[in-house]
Amino acid sequence: MIEMRKTLMLALLLAAAPACVLAQQTPAPVAPAPAAAAPVPWSSLSPQQQRLLGPVASRWNSLPPARQQALARGSGRWLSMSPQQRSMARQRFQQWRRFTPQQRQTLRRRWQEFRSLPPQQQAAIRRSFRQFQRLPPWRRRMLRQQWQSATPAQRQQMVQRAQQMMRQNGRTQGRRQAEPMQRFRMMPEPRRRPY
Repeated sequence: MIEMRKTLMLALLLAAAPACVLAQQTPAPVAPAPAAAAPVPWSSLSPQQQRLLGPVASRWNSLPPARQQALARGSGRWLSMSPQQRSMARQRFQQWRRFTPQQRQTLRRRWQEFRSLPPQQQAAIRRSFRQFQRLPPWRRRMLRQQWQSATPAQRQQMVQRAQQMMRQNGRTQGRRQAEPMQRFRMMPEPRRRPY
């Protein structure tokens, strides 16, 4: 059915294209069609995976092969997690379920954009995120509030400043490791109550 549609679309495109344009162009190399996902036999799953995937056992053979592979990979990943990692995964899944379809679509788009970045940029973003996570909760809240209340121009300035700080830290990283707090001096220290 899909092959028939592809053939029909190609025929329509060829019929609509002027003959002189087609005659002048050299044919582009044809990329091989992506290999179809191979089905995963239920018997190939470990007993732990079978137990974990028990709710879909009765309809396993009717699932598309790509879905079977995703479930097999996911169950293997789940079984290799520590209890703390599983707890975090559960929390993230519950958070995902609370998102609206629009929020989910935005997150999927952002993930695709991130995956399309060069590896160096991905690594820089991960480093920045780890630095942010190391900040105290009050500092993270203040930075989030500052970001949310900023205009697009102010946000651009914040991004440029952060990039400049990252470049500076990259040059000095071999000599000394800067404290995460020194990187984010844009927010005032909270007032501390005397005890």
